[in-house]
Amino acid sequence: MQRAFTQLGGRAHGPGALARAADLDDSTVYRILQSGVHQGIFVREGRGLYRLGSAAPQLGLKALAHSPAPEAAHALLEALRRATGGLAFLYLLAPFGGAHRQCVDMAVGDSDLTELGMTPRAVQTVEHSLRVGAAGRAILAYLPETIQSEVLDRPVPAEAGPGAYQDDVRLLASLDRIRARGYALGHEECAAGWNECAAPVTWDGLVMGSVLVMKPKQIMTRCPVTVIDAVERTAAALADLGRGRPGGSDGNDSRMK
Repeated sequence: MQRAFTQLGGRAHGPGALARAADLDDSTVYRILQSGVHQGIFVREGRGLYRLGSAAPQLGLKALAHSPAPEAAHALLEALRRATGGLAFLYLLAPFGGAHRQCVDMAVGDSDLTELGMTPRAVQTVEHSLRVGAAGRAILAYLPETIQSEVLDRPVPAEAGPGAYQDDVRLLASLDRIRARGYALGHEECAAGWNECAAPVTWDGLVMGSVLVMKPKQIMTRCPVTVIDAVERTAAALADLGRGRPGGSDGNDSRMK
């Protein structure tokens, strides 16, 4: 039922729409909704509509609280930085206040990031956007269409690089390519002079974030297969950590292709 709310998007929905999205009969959905209202998972609104309640994000926060120790994820980013010679970043999907991304860790060696040429304001706009940059689009490609539409309704940040997709048709086509091959490439989207490669980080079929490598465009005019493979392997390893299986698989089931 909670996934049905996610798939439908919007604020509130009736039992009929939820039943169709969850592939359940109406009577079962009604019983679940009544039980969920009592537990605070759902909230009843006017005219027979329901929305997710405060207990739903509390459950998510409890699950995330038991995610892997940051040292384990940072070690993977450091290995990615050494393997590619670029700057490595980990982003997570942050839905509060509208879907966006948030950088939670990075491996940048001795860099202080000033060479990126990004102002503090740009960090709060471009780096949060899901429609700008390989890291943002690698997440956006796997979100429900309703959330994608909400993201596309927002303007491209003024601080975005010259390669940012200004046209929604081209942007949507790029999301199709990401889903087809499992990774995203960016050319001067977030900052002039920097190219990117990113892959989604998923837990049990849900996109949670993305891992990114940035390199100067004069060094990485075209992203080599070795960088793409390293980014995808790191994303798969981070997915295994999130599921509590460090090194427990070859990562193939972690890629959303």
